[in-house]
Amino acid sequence: MDKNEAAVPAAIAAEDAKPSMIPTKMVDTIEDVFHVVLTALLFLVALGAVIFTVQRLLTTTPFYPNGMLQAINDILFVVIILEIARTVIARFSTGFYQLSRFLVIGVIASVRHILSVGSSLTLSVGKTPEAFERGIIELIVNGGIVVALVLAILMTQAAERRPENRPAPRSRPAKK
Repeated sequence: MDKNEAAVPAAIAAEDAKPSMIPTKMVDTIEDVFHVVLTALLFLVALGAVIFTVQRLLTTTPFYPNGMLQAINDILFVVIILEIARTVIARFSTGFYQLSRFLVIGVIASVRHILSVGSSLTLSVGKTPEAFERGIIELIVNGGIVVALVLAILMTQAAERRPENRPAPRSRPAKK
């Protein structure tokens, strides 16, 4: 079956669908308004997090290593918020949420957790063996999550690069 033949029944099915009681354009407009409001709120949260980060950075003692580690953790949190906002904004141009953006957010969040757990294991004195083992297990699990998400990003990018309408490769005529 040809691709064009497969597309025809889908188009006919869409035309035969019963009209909704709520106009689609109105639902799309309401959804867009919600996305704009939510994106604005995300930017306000990010701004608040930046202000809190700067305030905490200036007041944390000792600055090294506690203040630096908290600042990195807070900055990565702000990056996560901004990436979520960017994903919502990108939905306006593409019409759908992009999987790769959410995967990147997952990688950033996992790396943030790895840094947090790693720094708590390094800086804490007198940890119980159970707490230390739990921290090591968290590091291993989060490391596995990062690897899995990076592989998912690579697979997603490979799938997006693959042309949809690639012609079949031509075979060369046999040499005489």
